[in-house]
Formats: sequence, structure tokens, C-alpha cells
Amino acid sequence: MNRTSRVASRWSDLRRSAFVAAVALTVMVLSMPANAAPAKRGTAYRVGKLVTMDGTDRVINNAVVLVEGSKIEGVGSRQELEVPAGYRVVNAENLWLVPGLVDAHNHTAGSLMDLNDMVYLTNPGLRTLETIVPDNEIIKSARAGGVTPVLLIPGSGTNMSGFGTVAKTGGSTVADVVQRSPGSLKIAQAGNPEWYWFGVGRSYMNYNTRQTLDKAKAYHEGWNAFEQGKTKDKPLYDPVFDGFRGLFRGEFPASVHTQIYQVVMTTVDMLSKKFGIRTVLDHSTFDGFKTAPLVVEQDMYTMNGPRQYWFDFSQRKMHGNAARWWQGGVKKLGINTDAPVVPQKELSYQAAMACWYGWLPYPALRGVTKMPAEALLIDDHVGSIEVGKDADFGLWTGDPIDPRSSCEMTVVRGKVVYDAKVKRRF
Repeated sequence: MNRTSRVASRWSDLRRSAFVAAVALTVMVLSMPANAAPAKRGTAYRVGKLVTMDGTDRVINNAVVLVEGSKIEGVGSRQELEVPAGYRVVNAENLWLVPGLVDAHNHTAGSLMDLNDMVYLTNPGLRTLETIVPDNEIIKSARAGGVTPVLLIPGSGTNMSGFGTVAKTGGSTVADVVQRSPGSLKIAQAGNPEWYWFGVGRSYMNYNTRQTLDKAKAYHEGWNAFEQGKTKDKPLYDPVFDGFRGLFRGEFPASVHTQIYQVVMTTVDMLSKKFGIRTVLDHSTFDGFKTAPLVVEQDMYTMNGPRQYWFDFSQRKMHGNAARWWQGGVKKLGINTDAPVVPQKELSYQAAMACWYGWLPYPALRGVTKMPAEALLIDDHVGSIEVGKDADFGLWTGDPIDPRSSCEMTVVRGKVVYDAKVKRRF
């Protein structure tokens, strides 16, 4: 057989083999059920202990968490939850899996140069969305501390410094990291704003905040009346006050820099009682805990920090702020850092400090996961390990509230954004 004949023969064999393979594939496809889905590709995390922070506060030993895409697909013990075929398995039998830590007071997810735009004493038209800087070095450290979402808010140099943004710590673009904008309206009723330019007292600051909110509420009610057909007069669009409509609809809270009991008392009375705004008490330090009965009455969330203690000169006694809020009946209690005042990576350490000064470890862990998520109205996505929620969590060597523990891996929306085995940051 000459060379030409041999090539023709081989080509014929190849065509015959291809035909047989195509027939076999066709038979296989036709034999599959009509509703058969392609094999899933996800990740299974096998851990020694899972702290879910769900509605029943389940803690599962020898647990499995299934992740597909950006969501949690399955939660349970290894005995009851089978790992689907094709899933990558992360074996971490010596680690705890804990919901991603949530910080309700952060300045590091954006440009620190844009922290304070102190044009007027109230700046209702400003927002932090335009200042987002994804994947910056401080945020990388935050991930190493198990922190997954943060509320990026403007500074407290003015009474009303603008709208914050809820941002993830994992992602390389603004679209990747923004979870909700606006995330909150930032208000500061005392302290830093008293230094504004010529110096202002609390009476004027409270008047100025109130008159700004009065204008915003009137704008919102005017649009409501038009949209509901109660009036045919269409209001003029105002970019300064239009963002407040979500605030008055209860879609996001006002996070209020407030401390010292007189100022906290004013916050509760003005914002929660009179305006009916969902209000999150922020900082809540010094002797602010004296207002605990008022806060309980209004069913408000309190985020304490970064100062975790207060020395009472009249009693010559040191008080733990979180412990005193708790003793006063405030159970919707969380911890914040005010990063970079306290490094974002030390959110868990702030909770540990609160326990050192008298608070309880499990409520403290809830105070950096579930409570801030609820306070910011993002608990449908984060704050607990439940099916359907974002796959945001950390793998820890032990209880995050124990300062001896370290975060070994952080996952945001199903992607590993920190792995100590690849590069440990601290």
C-alpha cells in the first residue's frame, strides 16, 4: 500500500471513529431525562465547628457548608449533608466557620482624603459612593480580620455629613463591592461638629439638624401626595433632598454619632420619636448608657465603640460601656471600630475588650455579626450562615472573641479573598 493509500485509510478510520463517538453521545443525551440539569460546581467547607447565628442560634460540630456561586446552598452536619459530586472540598476540621464580621462605622472603604467635606454645617446632598476605593491596603487588612461588609460613612465634622454606602471588603471594582447605596444617613449631634469653623453650641446644632430634616420630610411628603394622586401639582425635583425619600420610607437608617447621655437623649427624642426615623445609635460611649430605658422603649439598635470603657469620677469607678447598655436592657447591641481610628482588622478585638469590661462572649459575637447586619437592614444577605444568603464568612482557629484566635481564611460572596496559607497579613 503506497503512502497516499495509507493516509486515505487512516482518514477513513478517523471519520468512522468520530461518527461512532457522535452516535454514542447522541444516544446518551437522548437517554437523559428532559429536565436533567448539568452537574453543579461549587465548594464544600468541612469545619470543626459552625456558628450559624441563625434564628435558633444553632452551633453545629463537624459541619459542612455548601457554596455555589455567591450564595450558601447548604448547611448541616457531615452526617446529614452530602457533598454533591464535582464540588471542591476545603478540609478545615480544626477551624470554626463564623459569619463575616460586620462593621457599622467605617471610613476605610473609600478615600481618606474625602472623609470630611465640611462645606456647611449640614451637607445633605453628599454621599460616599463616589469615594469608594476597592481593594485598598487597609481593606485587605480588614479581610484578614474576618470583616466582610462595612458601612462606609463620611466623617463627623458636621452635623449631617451625607449618605453612607454599605460595601463589601472583597472585589476589585465599585460594582463588585457596593451592596447598597445609600447605606445610611450620617448625623453627628455633638463632639466634632462643635469645632465647626467659628464654633457652635448644641442648641444651634440641634436646630440646624431639625430644620434640614423638616425640609427633607416636606419634600418627601409632597412627592408622596403627587404619586398617590392626592394632588396634581408635581413637585420640582431636588437632588439635595431626593435621597431622603428612602430614609423616610424606612429603606435605610440614620446612623448617628452620639455620646454622653444628654446627646443620646436628644437623638432618641428628635430622630426616633418625633421624626419616626429608623435610628442606629453610633459610638454610644461615655455615660450614654444612662439613657438605656429610653432606647429600650424606642426599640433602637446601639453600636458601641470604639471606646469600651468610661470612668465615673463621681463614683470613682470604671464602667464597661457595652456591659452597662446590656445591664440596662438594651439587647440590640453591637460593636464598631470607627476605622481607621481603631484598625478595621481589630473589630473582633473590640468585642473582646467589651467582654473584658463585663459583657458576655456570645452576645459579643452576635454584636459583630447579626446585630449590625440587622441594624443596617442587610440581614437578608449577611450576618448569619443560612441557605440563600451571601457566602460571607471567616474560618477561625477558635472563637473570634478570644484574642488568641486568628482568621485563617475569609470568603466574600463565595470567593476566597484572604488565605493565611498564601500570605498571612498579621
